[in-house]
Amino acid sequence: MTTSSTPSAREPGAEVQIQFEGHRYAGVRGQTVAGILLANGVRAWRTTSAGERPRGAFCGIGVCFDCLVTVDGHRDVRACLRRPEGGELVTRQHDLLPCRQGKDADNDC
Repeated sequence: MTTSSTPSAREPGAEVQIQFEGHRYAGVRGQTVAGILLANGVRAWRTTSAGERPRGAFCGIGVCFDCLVTVDGHRDVRACLRRPEGGELVTRQHDLLPCRQGKDADNDC
């Protein structure tokens, strides 16, 4: 059995930090991005395409996709499933609806 050269950084319960909207938030290793944000009072980190309503954790098990964020430039990351290693930059994700064309279109493209 081998041991890590930096055991405290990999042990469960060790502190990890993420950055979100210019703030650093601390959590413990094993917590998800959603868990860290919720534990620090952040309730929403995405907006809906229609109506721009705030969204955060809904199902908490990766089924509903309400908790999507961008982590270090990677889009469509489910915050309820992603366990950060520490130092990740998490940003809100907001996608506009695709432009509808044709006789039923209600917007300008």
